[in-house]
Amino acid sequence: MIQMTNIMKRFGDKTVLSDVNFHVEGGEIFGLIGPSGSGKTTIINILTGQFPPDSGKYQVGATSKQIGLMLEEDGLYSRLTTAENLNLFAGIYGVPKSKVQRALRNVGLGNDLKTPVAKLSKGMRQRLVLARAILHDPKILFLDEPTSALDPGTARGIHKLILSLRDQGATIFLTTHNMEEAVDLCDHVALLHQGKIVEHGSPKAICEKHNSYKTVPDLGSVFLKMTGVTVE
Repeated sequence: MIQMTNIMKRFGDKTVLSDVNFHVEGGEIFGLIGPSGSGKTTIINILTGQFPPDSGKYQVGATSKQIGLMLEEDGLYSRLTTAENLNLFAGIYGVPKSKVQRALRNVGLGNDLKTPVAKLSKGMRQRLVLARAILHDPKILFLDEPTSALDPGTARGIHKLILSLRDQGATIFLTTHNMEEAVDLCDHVALLHQGKIVEHGSPKAICEKHNSYKTVPDLGSVFLKMTGVTVE
């Protein structure tokens, strides 16, 4: 469904991605794990066509209208209500406005249709951005640290929705620096360090590979062992 082969990307004299290779199967949750500045968002930007790589090839098995996207910059209109924000995107996606209420209910904002975005908490804004990303029932969903800065209860609700979307057939590409989140959600993960994929596989298989006793330690400990970098 998604594949990168020998991808390299530079910004000026800085190499952000170097010989990146991985693939994502259809209908799975794939986690790209790494600390801030490791190149996670750059990979999403390439895969969604926001800028090209300097070398290498990539493939995404969906059209632009079949892709849902949730980035750090939410792009919401603060003076409009939650429903008005989604109505605008419903028109762009060409989907019935009846889906707006459904999307808001799915993220727990069903009682906030008339609430201006300016009055939403950080967690509620995150959920609204997710509602916008799933409004058109995307085939592939890109989520860039979707639970960053959220309280544990709100994060668990987002996790439940992500798993539900996977069970309905969506392919989900998730970036995170939270190891516990990756283990709970992801079928496969890739560990990204300084623009390079240093490991790729299921969380359990990666942990067992780097543990001589073949038990399953914390994935964060494996990443630290391999790179010397601590992630949450």
